[in-house]
Amino acid sequence: MISMKYVKVCCLMLIFIISSCATKEDVVYFQNAKDFETIVDTDSFTTKFKVNDILSIYVSTYDLDAVKPFNLFKSNGGTNSEPIDYLVDNDGNIDYPVLGKIKLLGLTVEEAKELFKEKLSDYLKNPIVNIRILNYRISVLGEVRSPGRYNISGERITLLEALSLAGDLTIKGKRKNVLVIRDFNGNKTYTRVDITNKELFNSPVYYLTQNDVVYVEPNNSAISGASGDTRIATIISISSFFLTAALIFVTRN
Repeated sequence: MISMKYVKVCCLMLIFIISSCATKEDVVYFQNAKDFETIVDTDSFTTKFKVNDILSIYVSTYDLDAVKPFNLFKSNGGTNSEPIDYLVDNDGNIDYPVLGKIKLLGLTVEEAKELFKEKLSDYLKNPIVNIRILNYRISVLGEVRSPGRYNISGERITLLEALSLAGDLTIKGKRKNVLVIRDFNGNKTYTRVDITNKELFNSPVYYLTQNDVVYVEPNNSAISGASGDTRIATIISISSFFLTAALIFVTRN
């Protein structure tokens, strides 16, 4: 005869299985955002140049002949040629024609443009300077639908936009512990954020910088699923057996 001990065991097993399932609190973003709440954006983030940035720099003015020495081109093997790229070296400098070494490390694009205009004023009248970061890309890894490296066309991108590029988190992604790895000129920083909390918008990594890496950690259900599918199936099978036996016992008594 089956005793109540078996019924208790069966119930404990069922509770274990149910508790391993994801809840609303595990997956919903910005849970503490209130209705009609306004968050004032006081962020003034602007991308700054870092070591190993690759830059496109083009100078123009009304005098086309005068500007030629400042715009060098390289041959691509055909009839066309391409503008030369400039690498920010370990000292934060680029080596620019005529002007020589120019320190750009830590400057924004607008600050760099003003610096160039100042240095070019001895050679050109009212120069126009265009600067772009060519290697602005971010990597998104882990529990997202499309992990990979993504090239960014603009000058900044948010963490949420990066996750969107990667197809958003899977149901197995840990939303309360998203890791952003950032390189500050050879020194790496590691910052974890909770995207279920509206305080994400105040995080120093809400705006990503060039070559940031975003890693979404798998949650407990994903880890259990990867290592213990057979174990879970066995527990379910045993639980079903005990539940059936318990029901038979209760019915007969």
